[in-house]
Amino acid sequence: MRLLKLFSAAFVALTMALPVQALDLNEMTNEERAIFREEVRAYLMEQPEIIIEAVNQLEARQQEQAAQADLTLVSDNQEALFDDGYSFVGGNPDGDITLVEFLDYKCHYCRKAHEEVAKMLETDGNIRLVVKEFPILGEQSFLAAQFAIAVKHIAGGEIYKAVNDSLMTFPGEFSMPTLTRLAQTYGLDMAAIETRMNSPEVAEEIQKTRELAQQMRITGTPTFILQDEMLRGYLPFDQMMLIVNDKRS
Repeated sequence: MRLLKLFSAAFVALTMALPVQALDLNEMTNEERAIFREEVRAYLMEQPEIIIEAVNQLEARQQEQAAQADLTLVSDNQEALFDDGYSFVGGNPDGDITLVEFLDYKCHYCRKAHEEVAKMLETDGNIRLVVKEFPILGEQSFLAAQFAIAVKHIAGGEIYKAVNDSLMTFPGEFSMPTLTRLAQTYGLDMAAIETRMNSPEVAEEIQKTRELAQQMRITGTPTFILQDEMLRGYLPFDQMMLIVNDKRS
């Protein structure tokens, strides 16, 4: 696939430098086409670096277009992203920078990013965090998300944050027995939690987040929206803070 892209990009770069009449391949005879192909081959053999140059330019252009498309998606979905009325809001609720995170408790990179985000909130003190429960990695992910949302509904944001931390660092498999033990750790009524886990309210919250993710073309976790910019995937603390500082400046 990359080889095809290399030759396609090189062909475009070459033909752009040729006279207009040379581009109309339909008007060429078979003999003229053969000569043209040989000229292209000879040119690429003499200057193979043009292939890399053309591909780099093509990829840079595609990345710029994708970034612009993401900016538009964020702009078009601001209320659902930043103020949906149900997602957990942590950090500094009045912070000048908002960080939205789509996460899955079974995602290795979400667990890694969890430490980085916590460090950001502790170090900066002026970042508002919005957490989107986005279980996409199977039944255990869905079960953990149901549990976390049910805790939020029944026990409030402070306990939810503690449970969120515990789920992100939990080393085993998620099951009702393990979640029951976790609930007991925080003095929660697991019977009430389980009832809420299977409620229409929890199902609706997960579904709304899934619909938003689809609208935003988010297919993996973690995905961050940092102010007006979408960051698809894990980024270390230093890089995240560089972006934060850039947004402020």
